[in-house]
Amino acid sequence: MNKPAKNILQIRKATAAQNKALNGICPYFTMFPLEYPLKVLRRHKNKNTVTLDPFCGRGTTLFAARQLNSEAWGIDTSPVAVAIAKAKLASTNLETPLTLASELISNNVPLNIPQTPFFKAAYHPDTLRDLCSLREALLAIKNDTDASVILRAAVLGCLHGPRAKYIENTGYFSNQMPRTYASKPDYAVRYWQKHNLIAPQIDILKVLRRKIERLITLEKQTENSITQVLTGNSQLASTYQSITSMPSMVITSPPYFGMRSYVQDQWLRNWFLGGKEYVDYDTGDQIANGSREVFANSLGQVWKNISNIGSDDLHMFVRFGIIPSARVDAKNLFMNSLESSGVKWKVVSIRNADSAHSGKRQANQMKASSIASVEYDFHVRRT
Repeated sequence: MNKPAKNILQIRKATAAQNKALNGICPYFTMFPLEYPLKVLRRHKNKNTVTLDPFCGRGTTLFAARQLNSEAWGIDTSPVAVAIAKAKLASTNLETPLTLASELISNNVPLNIPQTPFFKAAYHPDTLRDLCSLREALLAIKNDTDASVILRAAVLGCLHGPRAKYIENTGYFSNQMPRTYASKPDYAVRYWQKHNLIAPQIDILKVLRRKIERLITLEKQTENSITQVLTGNSQLASTYQSITSMPSMVITSPPYFGMRSYVQDQWLRNWFLGGKEYVDYDTGDQIANGSREVFANSLGQVWKNISNIGSDDLHMFVRFGIIPSARVDAKNLFMNSLESSGVKWKVVSIRNADSAHSGKRQANQMKASSIASVEYDFHVRRT
C-alpha cells in the first residue's frame, strides 16, 4: 500500500471512530456490539420501524437507531444505564455542555464531600471537591436538557479509569481503576497502598473537554428525544404507559442468567447519580435470578408486556446469554421464557453469537477477572 492510500485509510478509521464516540461516551462492562442492532435495522430500513429495547443498558440499540434516523425507545431499571442511554438520543452544540460544566462548578460549593478512605485515595482533594460540586449541581436540575444529559454521561464516563502516563493526556478523574466497572472500596485502597499510587490532581473541565469535543455526531439533529429513555421495570405493564408509539421491533440483550453483580459493579457511578457512598448489595428490580423457572417467568412477563403494546407485525431480535458457571442450556431457557409469556411466538432463526469477552478487551487493570458468556441470537415473530 502506498503512502497516500495508507493515509486515506487512517483518516477513514479515525473518522469512523469519531462517528462512534458518542456510543462510547461511558464504557459499560456488559454491552453488545453496535454492529448487531445496526445489522438488524439496516435489514428493515425500508420499513417505518419503531424499535424498543426493554433492557437498554448503555443504549447501543438507541444509538444504532439514531445513526439510521429511526425512532427508538429504551427502558432500564438502572439509573446509570438510563443516564448513559439518554445521551445517545441527545443533540446539542459541543460547547453548551462544557459551558454548563464550568458554570456548575464555579457557582456551587459542595455540601457533602465523602471522607471515607476510598474517596480520599481515589481522588485528589481538589478534584474531589470539583466533582462533588458538579454532582450536587446536576442532582439539583429538575428538568434535564440535552446539554445536561450529555454532561452527566460524560462525567460518568470519566469518573474512573486507568491513569495515563502523562497527566495532560488523562481521560479519567481517578486513581488507577478499571474503566468499565468500579472496584470494591477495600480492595481498591489496598491495591493503591501496595503499589504506592497517589491520586493525581486532575482538571475536570479539561478532561471533559477532551471527551466531549470528540462527539462529532452530537450536533446532528435527531427525530428522537431524551424523554424516550425510561427509568422503570420492564416486567411491569405500567412502565410502558409513557411510550407513545407502537413498537414494531425489539432489539435487546437481557441480563445474563447467573450474573448478579450489575448494581454493585456500577456503585461509584450510582453514587454520582445520588446513591450511597458505599457498595449497596440490594439487587433492586433486576430480572430474578433465583432459579431457571423464576428467571424464565420474569422474562416472559416482559415479552407479554411488549406484545400488548406492539404492532401487528412484531419482531424480536434478542441476544441471549448466560455465564458459563450457571450450567444452563441457554436455548432452552429462552424458549421457556417465550412459552411463559402466554403469547404465540414463531422462532424465525437461532444463531450462535460470538462469546462476550468484555473483560478481556480491557487492560489488565487491578487484576480484574473476566467472564465470557455463552450467547445466541434469536429472531422471533409474534403470530
